[in-house]
Amino acid sequence: MTVTALHPAPPRPLTGGAATVQVAGTTLAEVIAHLDAAHPGLRDRLLDDTGALRKFVNLFVADD
Repeated sequence: MTVTALHPAPPRPLTGGAATVQVAGTTLAEVIAHLDAAHPGLRDRLLDDTGALRKFVNLFVADD
């Protein structure tokens, strides 16, 4: 499954300025791992030291 991740302005330098990126993944963990592999540093922006989502991170899931 391909997922489109939308990024607000603060992490865009990590994605080369892209507001959206597409990665594969069927679970949230897979999507985050693929995002970080393609754009190193995103995992640290999304997850805290325990691997939980940071409090300021909002995730929205849509079924197209």
